[in-house]
Amino acid sequence: QVQLVESGGGLVQPGGSLRLSCAASGTIFSIYIMGWYRQAPGKQRELVATITSSGGRTNYADSVKGRFTISRDNPKNTVYLQMNSLKPEDTAVYYCNAARGSLQHWGQGTQVTVSS
Repeated sequence: QVQLVESGGGLVQPGGSLRLSCAASGTIFSIYIMGWYRQAPGKQRELVATITSSGGRTNYADSVKGRFTISRDNPKNTVYLQMNSLKPEDTAVYYCNAARGSLQHWGQGTQVTVSS
């Protein structure tokens, strides 16, 4: 049973930073492409960033390029999302995703609120 558990969300002022973590268990973490997605109220879930199994390649949504950084630590079975220069429009529930072919697993989500 694959489990993904996110942490690190919270309330932050505009311009601030947060680091999200996603710890995986029940699987061989290093074989999965890992990603972060987010869903704001009334909107569809959208891709934020992905990272390949080795960590050698990353991909970002245009809206977060230059502000967010995805990374992974395979020995620790953990993927991170460093979020800097946060904006109110970054407010959403952030979900961790593990993908391998057609197989996908999701975490329960962590709330990020950017507000003064």
